[in-house]
Amino acid sequence: MPIRILIADDHSVVRKGIRMLLEDETDIQIVGEASDGDEAIDMLASIDTDVLLLDITMPRLSGLDALKVISHQYPSVRTLMFSMHSNPDYILKAVQHGAAGYLLKDTGLEEILRAVRTVVKGDLYYPPSASSVIIRSLVLPGANHRNEDPALSAKAALSIWNRITSREAQVLTCLIDGMSSPAIADRFGISPNTVANQRASIIRKAGVKNTVDLIRMALEEKNRS
Repeated sequence: MPIRILIADDHSVVRKGIRMLLEDETDIQIVGEASDGDEAIDMLASIDTDVLLLDITMPRLSGLDALKVISHQYPSVRTLMFSMHSNPDYILKAVQHGAAGYLLKDTGLEEILRAVRTVVKGDLYYPPSASSVIIRSLVLPGANHRNEDPALSAKAALSIWNRITSREAQVLTCLIDGMSSPAIADRFGISPNTVANQRASIIRKAGVKNTVDLIRMALEEKNRS
């Protein structure tokens, strides 16, 4: 079954350009185009979608505001934020609101395809420039306490490092280093699916919502130890 993609951007030229780039790929099907966040949300209700390419700056409902709704109402849809801005605030908000990845609009076809095929498997796709912003935000003074959830703080009383297996600890260390699932799989001679399952297990044991929250917790506990 092809990967079903919905494109949301307020510029028709951009939408058409993305469609032209992707529609010749045999494993990809463009299922629709939306001109703003509201329209994207409405279309998701009636169109089966695997990956949403979502522009950040759009009229009426912005991409980031739409992402909040989509992550809650359509958790199975993998959202790739697509923007002309490499603004750290945009990148961090995209992560916080549940984006599966972040791409700049000058990204080439090969990277777009790599990102789409990565996120549809359940992995995250953040290029090095975006990953460095995320990692820096985790280690800056006070960053670990931003938007802190009291429930998560209570669960952190028992260190996540003491609740996971030795292999999971190795995977978690690699995640902190910014490694992707395929890279971790290559390092330990296992499949990317096994890495994804181990990451999901660690997240479940940590009681957090996503990989970013997991890394934040792990770094905080490691610094305290």
